[in-house]
Amino acid sequence: MHIMPIISQFSSLSILPNPPTKTRFSFHLQSIMPHKREYFCLFMLFTCFLPSLADNAQVLMNFKSNLSNADALKNWGDPSTGLCSWTGILCFDQKFHGLRLENMGLSGTIDVDTLLELSNLNSFSVINNNFEGPMPAFKKLVSLRALFLSNNKFSGEIPDDAFEGMKRLRKVFLAENGFTGHIPASLVKLPKLYDVDIHGNSFNGNIPEFQQRDFRVFNLSHNHLEGPIPESLSNRDPSSFAGNQGLCGKPLTPCVGSPPSPSDQNPISTLSHQEKKQKKNRILLIVIVVVAVIVLALILALVFIRYRRKKAVLVTDAQPQNVMSPVSSESKSIVMAAESKKSEDGSLSFVRNEREEFDLQDLLRASAEVLGSGSFGSTYKAMLLNGPAVVVKRFKHMNNVGKKEFFEHMRRLGRLSHPNLVPLVAFYYGREEKLLVYDFAENGSLASHLHGRGGCVLDWGSRLRIIKGVARGLGYLYREFPEQDLAHGHLKSSNVVLDHSFEARLAEYGLAAVVDKRHAQQFMVAYKSPEVRQLERPSEKSDVWCLGILILELLTGKFPANYLRHGKGASEDLASWVESIVREGWSGEVLDKEIPGRGSGEGEMLKLLRIGMGCCEWTLETRWDWREAVAKIEDLKETDNGTQGDHSYSSDHLSISLN
Repeated sequence: MHIMPIISQFSSLSILPNPPTKTRFSFHLQSIMPHKREYFCLFMLFTCFLPSLADNAQVLMNFKSNLSNADALKNWGDPSTGLCSWTGILCFDQKFHGLRLENMGLSGTIDVDTLLELSNLNSFSVINNNFEGPMPAFKKLVSLRALFLSNNKFSGEIPDDAFEGMKRLRKVFLAENGFTGHIPASLVKLPKLYDVDIHGNSFNGNIPEFQQRDFRVFNLSHNHLEGPIPESLSNRDPSSFAGNQGLCGKPLTPCVGSPPSPSDQNPISTLSHQEKKQKKNRILLIVIVVVAVIVLALILALVFIRYRRKKAVLVTDAQPQNVMSPVSSESKSIVMAAESKKSEDGSLSFVRNEREEFDLQDLLRASAEVLGSGSFGSTYKAMLLNGPAVVVKRFKHMNNVGKKEFFEHMRRLGRLSHPNLVPLVAFYYGREEKLLVYDFAENGSLASHLHGRGGCVLDWGSRLRIIKGVARGLGYLYREFPEQDLAHGHLKSSNVVLDHSFEARLAEYGLAAVVDKRHAQQFMVAYKSPEVRQLERPSEKSDVWCLGILILELLTGKFPANYLRHGKGASEDLASWVESIVREGWSGEVLDKEIPGRGSGEGEMLKLLRIGMGCCEWTLETRWDWREAVAKIEDLKETDNGTQGDHSYSSDHLSISLN
């Protein structure tokens, strides 16, 4: 069916003699033979490429035909919907990206040869299904970046060359299957691998030396591995190796039972050797004790001096504390000594002409109160001698752009003006650290009121006004930064502060463009959204995901336990937290019982709950757009006004797609 266009091109290039004048195509070998066989070979070469014109939709239907129990994929092939709307299809910018066929009860054959025909297959996931047998030959998919096979019934040994040639592969999840044998040699040689989870199998033998050292997820637990743990993995968490009885060495117990040396066969030599060793050990012990005493004395002296100079309350992101009470402080320094050295040729740059200016030395002389210490650095409240209180945020990981680009971006942030944004007042550019100066919000963060011991109990009306303020601020950011995927990037309850009238103001917005990419991927909240796990990049809807998390936190009063847990598994834990909210039954019981005024507004609260879940949809295609979310939030009222029985928002009709 694709021959006619190719033949037409041949005709226009005078490759075929006497091209037919009729639209019907006829091919005669005899007409080619007199004009050399090269024409025929060229024609056959072109026709060999015809299968590559097959579209992904047909390839996917062929792939589905080899699956069993595929009822979950019943909308595949539906002519009324596009491929990106099919269940389990991952798309980015309306382009096919991968397959996410999780929790569907699928079985049958994974036809890798059919998958080879798909264009742009970056991610393949069949987590929690019923596939069995040996691992398919995924090494044919050399462009694959992420492979998720966990929680199936795969078994047998994995060949050493199973991952050979997969130079783009970054994530391998084989957990909770029945794999046996040694860890494949080709797996440990993958140059870009940073997530590997093979726990819950029956792998045996020694742990090989992995080529990659800086893993985000690393889990070899509950196998039958043995021998010493490679030194390159000695800094991993012990839980990564738990359940392997034969393993030893850091971070587990030391290895023992090394073979005796030849001198050990002679008792006299052994005794002499032991005496010398004991003498050396005694001397070493004395030295260690003396050094330890000196170090301890120095530490105590430093602690005492620091205590005298500054008494501060440290509020971490992971454990929000009460920051409502003022903390007395005699500290005269905000930044480290390195920032005040004369070699740092810089000064405060103000971005608002209407503000009274002060210089860096004024800031250094100001008494400082520590408000928080998070993943990006420390936050201080600075009391200027003859001016208002300001908040100073100190950042260490803002070198994603050059100095010129940094200045331009800060000035652009300084031009933003909205009642639901904390205005940027000034900034300081240093080689190692950056300072951002903001207005001070009198009533602290939303997190301190929701979870702190001394925070104000927020009634339903206050919570509604706060979330409306958050939505308005987020909408303003996206209107001002339409070209950016992450207008905010770090939206969470501790980055929503409340002014004197409890009006919500967004903080730490617009920084994704200047924060080091690796640091952003590890710590910024938007990078914990589901699509980052699959597509390895955030989208505009990643901020919407964060808005949904904030709504659920506001309504349930539950702090996402691993919301800010850094390192392995953070995105999965956050997603699990959302799923746990869904599984609570969708009754009014999911709402925070401590909310005053809940009774008169429960219908509206359930509406907001539905909005939150719409923002937390796993797939980008079904997750709400920020415009839709903001509009729906604006429509909410403080009291039900007779709408509590609105069944479109009743608990029986709330749902979310988590597969």
